[in-house]
Amino acid sequence: MDSASEASFREFVESRSSVLLRVALLLSGGDRGAAEDLLQNALIKAAGRWQRIEEPEAYVRQVLYRQQISRWRLRGRAREHSVAEPPELTTPAGDAAHAVELRLVMGKALRRLTARQRTMLVLRYYEDLPEADVAELLGCSVGTVRSTTRRSLAKLRTMAPELSALASGDALKGGPNHLTEVRP
Repeated sequence: MDSASEASFREFVESRSSVLLRVALLLSGGDRGAAEDLLQNALIKAAGRWQRIEEPEAYVRQVLYRQQISRWRLRGRAREHSVAEPPELTTPAGDAAHAVELRLVMGKALRRLTARQRTMLVLRYYEDLPEADVAELLGCSVGTVRSTTRRSLAKLRTMAPELSALASGDALKGGPNHLTEVRP
C-alpha cells in the first residue's frame, strides 16, 4: 500500500470506526470483545484491498455481516444463556434516563436471541435494509427473512415484555423502523 492509500485508510478508520463498532456490537449481541474482533478482521480485509474498494464503508459492513453469519453457521444452534429477571422499571417516559434505560433493556433483550435472529433484526431494522438485500447478504430467500424476522420479533416480545412497558408503544409496535429508534 502506498503512502497516499495508507493515509486514506487511516482517515477512514478514524472517522468511521465508532459507527462500525456499534454495528459490530449489535451483531455480536453486545459482546465488546467479539465486536472488536469482528471489526478488526473486517478492517484487515479492507486494508488488503483498499486500492480496489470503491465504497469502503459498504465493503466493511458487508464483511462484518458475512463474518457474523460464518460465526453462527459454524456454531450451529446457539446455546441459550439464562439471565436474571430485570428490575422493576419505574422511570417516567419523558425522562432522559428513560432513553438510556430503554437502550440497555433492548441490548439485553437482543442478547437473549440467537445470533441468527439477532443478525436478521440488526440488518433489517438497525441497518434498515430491505428484505431482498438481507436475503442476498445471508444467502437465503426473502421468505426466510420474513419468517425469521417475524419469529424473532415475537420471541423478543415474549422474552422481554419489559420493552413494551418501557417503550410505551414506540419500540416494538409496528412500522418497519421500530428498532432503529433504540440503539443498544
